[in-house]
Amino acid sequence: MAVKIALAGNPNSGKTTLFNNLTGSSQYVGNWPGVTVEKKEGRVKGTKDIIIQDLPGIYSLSPYTLEEVVTRNYLINERPDAILNIVDASNIERNLYLTTQLMELGLPVVIALNMMDIVRKNGDIINVKKLSEAIGCPIIEASALKGYGSKEAAEKAAELAAKGQKSKPRHQFSDRVEDALNSIERLIGGKVEASLLRWYAIKLFERDQRVMEKLGLNSGMAESIEKIISACEASLDDDSESIITNERYIYIGKVIESCYRKKNKSHITVSDKIDKIVTNRYLAFPIFAAVMFLVYYLSISTIGSWATDWVNDTLFGEIISPAVSGFLVSINCAPWLISLVADGIVGGVGAVLGFLPQMLVLFFFLSILEDCGYMARIAFIMDRIFRKFGLSGKSFIPMLIATGCGVPGIMASRTVENESDRKITIMTTTFMPCGAKLPIIALIAGALFSGSVWVAPAAYFTGIAAIILSGIILKKMKAFAGEASPFVMELPPYHMPSPKNVLLHMWDRGKSFIKKAGTIILLASVLIWFLSNLSWSFQMVEDADESILASLGGFLAPVFAPLGWGDWKSTVAVFTGLVAKENVVSTFGVLYGFSEIAENGAEIWPVLQAVYTPLAAFSFLIFNLLCAPCFAAIGAIRREMGSARWTWIAVGYQTGLAYAVSLCIYQIGMLVTKNSFVIGTLAAFGVILLIVYMLLRPASKTGKDAVRVLDSLKI
Repeated sequence: MAVKIALAGNPNSGKTTLFNNLTGSSQYVGNWPGVTVEKKEGRVKGTKDIIIQDLPGIYSLSPYTLEEVVTRNYLINERPDAILNIVDASNIERNLYLTTQLMELGLPVVIALNMMDIVRKNGDIINVKKLSEAIGCPIIEASALKGYGSKEAAEKAAELAAKGQKSKPRHQFSDRVEDALNSIERLIGGKVEASLLRWYAIKLFERDQRVMEKLGLNSGMAESIEKIISACEASLDDDSESIITNERYIYIGKVIESCYRKKNKSHITVSDKIDKIVTNRYLAFPIFAAVMFLVYYLSISTIGSWATDWVNDTLFGEIISPAVSGFLVSINCAPWLISLVADGIVGGVGAVLGFLPQMLVLFFFLSILEDCGYMARIAFIMDRIFRKFGLSGKSFIPMLIATGCGVPGIMASRTVENESDRKITIMTTTFMPCGAKLPIIALIAGALFSGSVWVAPAAYFTGIAAIILSGIILKKMKAFAGEASPFVMELPPYHMPSPKNVLLHMWDRGKSFIKKAGTIILLASVLIWFLSNLSWSFQMVEDADESILASLGGFLAPVFAPLGWGDWKSTVAVFTGLVAKENVVSTFGVLYGFSEIAENGAEIWPVLQAVYTPLAAFSFLIFNLLCAPCFAAIGAIRREMGSARWTWIAVGYQTGLAYAVSLCIYQIGMLVTKNSFVIGTLAAFGVILLIVYMLLRPASKTGKDAVRVLDSLKI
């Protein structure tokens, strides 16, 4: 029977790196039942019977966040065979707080003392043997980044699990607190299993509402426990939760004092020196802008572009498409079937996969920024800006995640405690260009702007600008009014990115894109081919303008005419993008016969140049970046909002803003470049005036008053 080991630790303790070291490619990623928190599981390499369950990174087992609730429920209800606790040795005091709680769960516990290489580099000394005796569980020195200690720690946990050797907490609270806990233990002795008795007693002492509800205490017992707690609070002149927190830190302080020797307490670390520059009040944002410009420049205009050109021109244009067409002709396939496979399937899917190299390059660089510790700084930097507009820097974390995919970005909004801030975050997160939108950016940049380096960064910062403007506008409305939630975030020390972690992150993000190409985009490409080659009488047509798709697109095309691209093909591409944003490119691939043109090189660009002006193309690009996201992301919005009404509000706001911005870009652009003043120009000026009014108008007093009332009531 397999041994299941729970991997628990603080955020930024190296837990993900250690998990990757242990499991390699044998990972299974899903969601915890009923929630959108990611669930990771995998077998330890070289073993068949050791399964690692990676729990969300948390600071404690108090149920303040969804991650803490998920972790606690798993440890209490599922009862893994052992716990492998990842402790950051360079931040040992903070990390041991969770350790003291894990030791109370009546399970075998092994500590992987991670980042010992940093401790040694700093000249600090940790007496591991003494620390192990003080805490009451085995401790294995490790460095997940350097690749040592991880497997030894997992094997030690499996060994304890096999022996049934449960860990017992060594820490004792003050006599007054211990008396109160013993009294509570006597009251609930028959209601909980013996191994969890102390943990339940502590949680009841802290007035943990979830535990109280779970135990179903009668009024008499609840009253008795309350009297015990109140007497202790009166004696120590503090609330019960603060008492326990203080007691834990007193114990941790004594342990560290006896086991930890810091070489130079006033030593300024390399991370501190770097942060003086990259988080500087004046330099932080320019550096961030320069970093993101470089990332998109390398991804779109240089390395990624070279690889994409080869895939489009050589792989699909000269090898795959001719080979497929030649094979079908050789076996005497019907012309319509050849067209379906070559133009519909190869053309549609190939048009999207052609941009895979650019996406992988982008994901590669983003993974490096994430792994080295800079991404956490970006959230800190953006907090200064966001707070001025009524949002917390925590709102930027989901937006960073959304650069890979909008779905996990939306799900990450659960880290924002304030409900109104969370709704704004959900409504604006998808303004960030995700991986699925990258092919659209690359296509427009290459076809209409000769691969100019400014197009991709402009798209990125347009998303940020839309978020900031939306934050100001929405925060002034009654439904979203209130103070921004406080921003507290640990900044991990800088370190060299792990090549293995970077490549795994890159592959995880790219894999979903490839899956879409083989499923959703394939089906959409086939459907588009049929609709563009059949009339309403279901007869094959030679001219796509006479097809079902043309009539449907033509009916809606006038709506987008003021934006500069009111043709039926562009209209169809926008709507197919709701299925998956990559479909915008694959739709063009099918409608413009990408596969046949690609045989002579990337000649889809001249085709698009004949349809679009640069101004119209940029308007088209911005609309697709800001409008309603794909169906998967809309589904995530529905789950997170918990309301169909709020989902429609979010989708309506996104689409409305996209239309307004694109209208202003095209109409004002035409006025400046062509001296063209039409009714659309007047509408654009009207939109600008409305936006300015929404930005400058006073905030809703009702909303602010409501927030004050809630605060006063401690709700």
